[in-house]
Amino acid sequence: MMMIDDDVTRRCDGLAADILRYCEERGLKIAAAESLTGGLLADAFVRIPGASNVFLGSAVTYDIRAKASILGVDRGLLEREGAVHPEVARQMAAATARLYAQQEYGDRVIGLSTTGVAGPGPDGDKPAGLVYIGLALPGALDADGHGREVWKELRLSGTREQVRRLTVMRVLENLSLFTASSQE
Repeated sequence: MMMIDDDVTRRCDGLAADILRYCEERGLKIAAAESLTGGLLADAFVRIPGASNVFLGSAVTYDIRAKASILGVDRGLLEREGAVHPEVARQMAAATARLYAQQEYGDRVIGLSTTGVAGPGPDGDKPAGLVYIGLALPGALDADGHGREVWKELRLSGTREQVRRLTVMRVLENLSLFTASSQE
């Protein structure tokens, strides 16, 4: 288990460093809204020296009511579907980009989100390892100048801690794909 965890940590450190460098060179900022990762996504960035030039912060909204009251996720959606839902992840990512936006940043804040079931067991009808991540990408990342909001479903396995750490790695991998594609 330790070898896997060390590999994940090394991979996350490399991805985070590359993402931070890319964003700093382009004046982009990053903010996160975390549920099941409980601050691990923020940690992946702040572990890297110089992260404060890009990373703005993370709202840990573990409680379902906090997702509505702090981030503004649709209460009706949360009541109908619960927190583990693709639209919740999308709304969390978009909301965190707005929450951390400042006038001087313009449309240059990337919003990230995590929500899911880390385990060890299921949450109602949602199995352990079911995770949704969200990315709100500003127009500054697109050649056409249009932002986009996307979500991804993950089916992860492992211990509770491994699911949380793998979720962070998948967020970083997905963001890395978008930053790499905007370089072409």
